[in-house]
Amino acid sequence: MSTNCCPPENTPTPGCCGTPSDSTHLQQDNHRTQVRDAYAQVAQSNNDGAGCGIESSCCGVSDDAAINTLISTRLGYSQEDLDAVPAGADLGLGCGNPKAIAALQPGEVVVDLGAGGGFDCFLAAAEVKATGHVIGIDMTPEMLSKARNNAVKGKFTNVEFRLGEIENLPVADNTANVIISNCVINLSPDKARVFQEAYRILKPGGRLAISDVVATVELPEAMRTDPMLVAGCMGNASLIDDLETMIKNAGFDQVRIEPKDESKHFIRDWAPGHNVTDYVVSATIEGVKPAGKACC
Repeated sequence: MSTNCCPPENTPTPGCCGTPSDSTHLQQDNHRTQVRDAYAQVAQSNNDGAGCGIESSCCGVSDDAAINTLISTRLGYSQEDLDAVPAGADLGLGCGNPKAIAALQPGEVVVDLGAGGGFDCFLAAAEVKATGHVIGIDMTPEMLSKARNNAVKGKFTNVEFRLGEIENLPVADNTANVIISNCVINLSPDKARVFQEAYRILKPGGRLAISDVVATVELPEAMRTDPMLVAGCMGNASLIDDLETMIKNAGFDQVRIEPKDESKHFIRDWAPGHNVTDYVVSATIEGVKPAGKACC
């Protein structure tokens, strides 16, 4: 879906009609590098059995299975969900359970934005059965390696993992029936582009089923520039109205963003002493690509 307003015969130049300038690209790349490094450390900590603890943000990974279980059940996963995935797939990450709103059906193709260790991908794989397919996307090589190893351990033959950025998805047009994501889009420096890409790869009639952190009021500058809060899924959260506009501008219908006030009980543990629940909350985000509208 093109949003370029420059004359078709002209080649867009940086800064033209919303085309990101070189300085914007540099800022976005620096942002991604910061986030990538943070989650590489999460993956490595889990591999080493070190963990970053329940109070270290949404990367609440721990070497203690009981702590990870506590985190995940607070997010809406059942013990049955936790028992269905390979050991090491549940990193205690996220801010909700996208499978709970995805209504996945056998034979569907699912794309997970920000797959991490593969937890949500494996749960989705069980829902879409052998006739379906799940594609997990992650920009962190360490996470990708972990997810692929977990797929082998769990003998998941209908799941694959691809290295890529959610702003530039390595997926063909009109591929997926459903896009899921768990507390990842808030990390992006260009969320509008993420939803444009989501629209591109969804089949007509395809749907979004996302759990993410959203801002209920404008975040203070100190929060938006705090590297820990950004990597911890709080500092880069967008206002609900802004997100709704981005999703609708990408082409989606039936857009619904539903904040979950009960999520404040676990979000406050992500950054003790910062009063983050005055500003952010977890929400479910849904939308549908209109039927009959293929992309590109």
